[in-house]
Amino acid sequence: MSSSFGNSIKISLFGQSHSEGIGVVIDGLPAGKKLNFEEITRFLARRAPGGGVLTTARSEKDRPHILSGLVDGTTCGAPLCAVFINGDAHSADYDAFREVPRPAHADYPAHVKYGGFNDIRGGGHFSARLTAPLCFAGAVCAQLLREEGIEIAAHIASIGGIEDSRFSPADVTGVELQKLRAKVNPVLDDGIFESMCMEILSAKEAGDSVGGTVECCVTGLPVGIGEPIFDGLENKIAAAAFAIPAVKGIEFGNGFECAALRGSQNNDPFYFDGGSVKTRTNNCGGIQGGLSNGMPLIFRLAFKPTPSIALEQDSVNLSSKQNVKLTVEGRHDPCVVLRAVPCVEAAAAIAVYDLFRSGV
Repeated sequence: MSSSFGNSIKISLFGQSHSEGIGVVIDGLPAGKKLNFEEITRFLARRAPGGGVLTTARSEKDRPHILSGLVDGTTCGAPLCAVFINGDAHSADYDAFREVPRPAHADYPAHVKYGGFNDIRGGGHFSARLTAPLCFAGAVCAQLLREEGIEIAAHIASIGGIEDSRFSPADVTGVELQKLRAKVNPVLDDGIFESMCMEILSAKEAGDSVGGTVECCVTGLPVGIGEPIFDGLENKIAAAAFAIPAVKGIEFGNGFECAALRGSQNNDPFYFDGGSVKTRTNNCGGIQGGLSNGMPLIFRLAFKPTPSIALEQDSVNLSSKQNVKLTVEGRHDPCVVLRAVPCVEAAAAIAVYDLFRSGV
């Protein structure tokens, strides 16, 4: 399985949803960096279920056990390994899916690829449970980026048809991102969150689920971070972002909207602000030719509705070769977007830090 990412730093995720534990190995971190574990704990808590009706009932402590890479809380140059113990798995809920794959899950293609030996419990290695170690790695990278004046934050851009305000593309500041990260409800327009929750609750009560989008911003990037062709900022961020299960699309800046524009409308004119070169608009999302241009880096991710729903669905029995009906039971989020915001920040931090290190 391809579960590693990065060039300047190498991040490898391991484990399955219902295995004894899951974790991450981060290789290539600079030595002598003191990590703030209170910040890491707060970051991981943002991903955890809220305990209400809008998120899964599965409850994991998600306390990282550090096996290597730190001495007295400071990086020592060895690979940093963190493990999370799984303690609240209901594996029996998944027995039926060994023969009857769940629509929109990895069950069927994984069954074929691995000859039926794949771990079906909770989605196995394909599970969103793996976003816990992803968030740990992202929290570490985000701390190291903040030392360089680089801030990252994301917000729920939409749930179903309910939309939040967007970042002001050319004007968003690092201070704004710090305030956003501190919010209990990660939206720009505080008044819209209740409507988002009602949208989720409506889907849940119908035995269904709902998708949404997350918008992320990076400020403080120096000009020229990234590489041409295959290792551009868009390439690396997209690769890291698609490690988050349920992500189905990505756009930078004004994204697909630019396809309906003319060049005169889409181009971002340059101007001098003191001694700095800036652009009056930011349709490119802070990236030109795969390189940062000094403006805020902005991208959005589309999340599909949670595929595990209570409604009856069509599937097949792989043993009997018959068409069958399937009802998914168990504990599932009616909308993954509520818990996805720190995962998006983590993916951005990992990708940006990898390229930042290569440009140092």
